[in-house]
Amino acid sequence: MRYIGLLLLVFVFTSNQATAQDWLIERSEWGSTDSLIESNRHTISYITIHHGGEIFDDDKNVYSYLKNLQSWSRSARGWMDVPYHYIIDRKGNIFEGRPLDYRGDTNTSYDPTGHALIVLLGNFEEQELRDEQIESMKTVTEYLADWKSVPASKIKTHKDYAETLCPGKKLSEYLFTKEWKQFLGKLEAEN
Repeated sequence: MRYIGLLLLVFVFTSNQATAQDWLIERSEWGSTDSLIESNRHTISYITIHHGGEIFDDDKNVYSYLKNLQSWSRSARGWMDVPYHYIIDRKGNIFEGRPLDYRGDTNTSYDPTGHALIVLLGNFEEQELRDEQIESMKTVTEYLADWKSVPASKIKTHKDYAETLCPGKKLSEYLFTKEWKQFLGKLEAEN
């Protein structure tokens, strides 16, 4: 009987992992190269939402953008990789950024150790938030909250930790809506 229970547990775990891959564009697909630093390892306890902070046109080549971001992060900032763990483009595509086991980076003063960093491309001080991005943000957030046991109270934004406009007023406004609060309530009930 224990053997059957163990098989069911393995099946459920692997099913959840496989489901996650259905929506994720992996690092290898956008041309990432690895440069991992063992001292940057961490364990996820928080989920933090960002915006890219620059105007991002809908027709911009995201693959080239990510390769350039990775190159800039390493050469100009001295970081090991792109700063974020998940990157959501204007069409709602979700790209794998820095491996989740490695601490992200930030241009501000907060320590991102323990934070899973999700960024929505665009400048939401100026650009409109797209429905596709909202749905993808929910997908990643729900996945991470479930997988890493992050309570809804630890799902916040960049400006909750540092003096910044990030994630921009339009994304911030959405995160105060009844819809988002109900989403967080659902996550809290499930965990």
